[in-house]
Amino acid sequence: MSRYFNVAGPCNEAKHYMIEASSRLTGIKELIDQEQYFVIHAPRQSGKTTLLLDLANRINHEGRYYVLYCSLEAAQGIIDPKEGIPVIVKGLKSDLRYSAIPGARKFAADADYGDFTNVLKDELTDFCISLDKPLVIFFDEADCLSEGTLITFLRQLRNAYNTRSRTPFVRSIVLVGMRNIRDFKAKIRPDSETLGSASPFNIITEALTFSNFTKDEIAELYGQHTIETGQLFEPDAVETVYQQTQGQPWLVNAIAREVIVKMLQSDYTRPVTAELVHQAIYNIILRCNTHIDSLLERLKEERVRRVMEPVIIGELSGIAIQSDDYRYTTDLGLIKNVNGVIMPSNPIYAEVIIRTLNADSQKDLSESRYAHRMPRYLKDGRIDMTYLMQDFQSFWRENSEIWIERYQYKEAAPQLILQAFLQRVVNGGGEIIREFAAGYRRIDLCVVYEGQKYPVELKLRRSAQTEENSHDQILDYMDTLGVKEGWLVIFDRRINIDWDSKIYLKMEKIEDKTITIVGC
Repeated sequence: MSRYFNVAGPCNEAKHYMIEASSRLTGIKELIDQEQYFVIHAPRQSGKTTLLLDLANRINHEGRYYVLYCSLEAAQGIIDPKEGIPVIVKGLKSDLRYSAIPGARKFAADADYGDFTNVLKDELTDFCISLDKPLVIFFDEADCLSEGTLITFLRQLRNAYNTRSRTPFVRSIVLVGMRNIRDFKAKIRPDSETLGSASPFNIITEALTFSNFTKDEIAELYGQHTIETGQLFEPDAVETVYQQTQGQPWLVNAIAREVIVKMLQSDYTRPVTAELVHQAIYNIILRCNTHIDSLLERLKEERVRRVMEPVIIGELSGIAIQSDDYRYTTDLGLIKNVNGVIMPSNPIYAEVIIRTLNADSQKDLSESRYAHRMPRYLKDGRIDMTYLMQDFQSFWRENSEIWIERYQYKEAAPQLILQAFLQRVVNGGGEIIREFAAGYRRIDLCVVYEGQKYPVELKLRRSAQTEENSHDQILDYMDTLGVKEGWLVIFDRRINIDWDSKIYLKMEKIEDKTITIVGC
């Protein structure tokens, strides 16, 4: 049976197409050789478990150390260390029972869990004394631990680390999860501090994180399929995957699987084209697979909202870069920082974030008297964007106050509602390309229909200078797209401004370009 693109669980090179995980994260073996304790953190489904299992297998075969992989997921939600520590020790012993480490099965007998403050340290010390080679442990899902269980777990490891010059203990321990150890929350009391330099685990020397696939690695991954089946991935298809995913491993695999298995029904005689990739991405976005769905559930968290809302409206000043909220949202894989500009990690996430946040508005609009489709706005085969915007102005004047109150993301509600209005128009007959990033103080949209591009810039009016300052931005965006006409939508958020002053429509000619300014 040929290998396949894996989208569920860790990869196995015998069954799945895969890039060697260790190539995406260097320096691990050196840290183990130096007897270091360290952290690996990366977003979910980016390849952490694949890396750990692959590394454990390779290092065990090299013969210098015994390596054990152990997941801490069973202790999730157990905050009392009297209950949590025994669960961890039992899980550790279960993993040892089925490992190839000599003497592990005998060691895996039940322990005395009476002294939960030392049982983990004592059990591992006894086991290390019995071994003829040093022990290395990869603790996966380390950020599942919380409160008292987390603190007690880390303290026992630290205490053993500090005395291992005279009492044998684990040579190297790796804590692996979504978050850096400095950002684990003890939550022993409300608003507790992060576990920083004074933490119970201040012995770590490094905090490593994964890189996504490069374009060459995507080509290499897809090339493995080509070698085995003869099915080609056209260069434009690989480029499209890279641009849309930015190399996020789950998305790279999911797109390939969507095209090959679901769309082409495993017909390997047909090449994978950029057009097929675009359709696959659209299918994945609409279906909201478990990976995307679980990620977007985080948007409901208040700490994520405090970061994502400024990103959506383009306000970098609303984000505290050193805050726990920012680090948490970054570690989730929702955002990235590129030269000081904060944006969604990739265009697919950008699309599903907006669709998720305005999903209820899209549904309500489809059932309202504004549930028009594209034909209403077509004139001579082109979209009459001015007519469409006038329709939105009427809707906004009648409904904005009620609709904004429905949103958790109230500051971003105007932009989200307009995008829902545009989305229900183009569904099935066009697309919206979204570009938003904190630092630009705007959102750029491009409505695409029948090969024609219609740029729209969204701004919040904070002062009388907002409109004037926006001209250069929309002109630059029009130049980027190579078009002569653009629309600037300004939502007036000033207090005590009447609707007659907010709602207006005017056109401005600047050289050979036309800007339609839409007041809302």
